[in-house]
Amino acid sequence: MKISQIKSYSFWVGFRNVCLVKVETDGGLYGWGEAGLSGREQAVMGAVAHFEEFLKGQDPLNISALWQQMYRGAYFEGGRVLAAAIAAIDIALHDIKGKALNVPVYQLLGGKQRDRIPLFATSTVAYDEGFVDDVLRLKDEGWSVIRATTGEHGCPDQNTVFDPRASIAKGAYWLTRAREALGTETVLGVDYHHRLNVAETASFCARMPAGTLDFLEEPIRDESPAAYQNLRQMTDIPFAIGEEFTSKWDFAPYVNSALTNFGRVDICNAGGFTEALKIASQCETAYIDMMPHNPLSPLCTAASIHYCAAISNLAWLELAPYDGDLSDYDRYFINRPEVIDNHFNLSDAPGLGIDVNEDALQGKTFKYWEPPRLVKPDNSYTNW
Repeated sequence: MKISQIKSYSFWVGFRNVCLVKVETDGGLYGWGEAGLSGREQAVMGAVAHFEEFLKGQDPLNISALWQQMYRGAYFEGGRVLAAAIAAIDIALHDIKGKALNVPVYQLLGGKQRDRIPLFATSTVAYDEGFVDDVLRLKDEGWSVIRATTGEHGCPDQNTVFDPRASIAKGAYWLTRAREALGTETVLGVDYHHRLNVAETASFCARMPAGTLDFLEEPIRDESPAAYQNLRQMTDIPFAIGEEFTSKWDFAPYVNSALTNFGRVDICNAGGFTEALKIASQCETAYIDMMPHNPLSPLCTAASIHYCAAISNLAWLELAPYDGDLSDYDRYFINRPEVIDNHFNLSDAPGLGIDVNEDALQGKTFKYWEPPRLVKPDNSYTNW
């Protein structure tokens, strides 16, 4: 069996473009994968086209060797574009191998370590009384782990004012109110989407009583481990970091220095199963549990479920989309994972257990999209 063709599709579904990759073989088997570099899908598709040239004719079952060729096969190694393209192909190759051996992907990864996958839900409501009502609604629906956002999301393709100091004052107040309403048993965290600096984050943490937050996700940008080390000395709130990392080398300084407490790996950006498993093992050495990033299509979710089933150090998997509306996706995805009792159950179907209605993709077009541009009150750019 040899790889005969690799196709990529990027099209608008739900609230974003998705980037799917199909690896076909001369034996009739095929596999699907997904890349997660949202907003730069065209670049990923270009990388996939480069990889196809030397992957055609190769054995799709030699996944680790092919991963090394993709990652190290040019003078310039790694990077987010290449890692996302590699991730999609790697996931598709595991799908093929599972089908070839008639086993679910998690069996290829060492077998399952759990029977169902715990999830966390996300509230995107702005910080006011409605936010407290929303987290209480989620608790009443049985969610034991709830994540808040900044409550300010902006509008695509235009500038929106984001005042970090006003945001942390409001956020700290309403998160404190939410903790009071939820009680002590519910896990409560917040994703600050790397919109703050070190001083602002320290101020934010200091404004809340101890025990208010169980995790603080991505408060600052991740390029500087030294900045996170400085912040670590200012607060004892656990950090959830890693959704922007694309390799074990990116994770290494955060694991080795105990800068993160939850590993926010994204299997569709961090090299697929092959690399994400190594990252989980790396985190296991420091007693760090994985909290995978899962913001994309049901195919990303399916791959993440297999990953979560196979690793020992799992906290929770992110549930997407946050409003639970998958009606737009059902035209394109067959046998998508379904939430049962606030968990995902494991399927014993071969491969990923999900398929794509390729006919429905014909004529679907890519939509150029840029995230909101956040600016401070003085009109200077800040992170979305």
